[in-house]
Amino acid sequence: MPITKARKDELVAEYVDLLERSNGFVIIQFSGLTVAEIDQLRAKVRGADGHYAVAKNTLLTKALQQLDWPVPDDLLKGPNAIAFGLDNMPGVAKAILEFTSDKVFEERTQVKGGVMTGEVINAKQVDAVSKLPSLDELRAQLAGLIISPAQGLVSVINSATGQVVNVVQAYVDANQGEGAA
Repeated sequence: MPITKARKDELVAEYVDLLERSNGFVIIQFSGLTVAEIDQLRAKVRGADGHYAVAKNTLLTKALQQLDWPVPDDLLKGPNAIAFGLDNMPGVAKAILEFTSDKVFEERTQVKGGVMTGEVINAKQVDAVSKLPSLDELRAQLAGLIISPAQGLVSVINSATGQVVNVVQAYVDANQGEGAA
């Protein structure tokens, strides 16, 4: 049964919304997955702060064109699923690759590529993106870099203060010794 024009417009609007909230997406080709297996993949992507959708290629292309995103025409052939990286593209890529590398699924799924930061990326680049730290990990690393010099400064100040106190104490002790004699 063909999709109505109204439904097509709804799907394009949904894709536009997902693209506006995402920083990239991964295209997965699949065949022969059961509903339970697709639900498992969907849950894995959702756990990585992403959204999984089986997309109609022509409608996704329209959404990409509306937002001036690059259209990966060569990747949008055949039955595809799209995993949108809403706030964590590396985490979504990692979740997809973990799922597709499982012996049970590797023959029935294939990462074709995707789009990230305005660039079409291939499957090897998706793998490289999956190895990047997540946004939370980057924040933790940045906080560590900011805190480290402050901790060093506090150590220097404590050390200097301790030395001043030792010098004053030695002076006081020396003067008390003279006053007693």
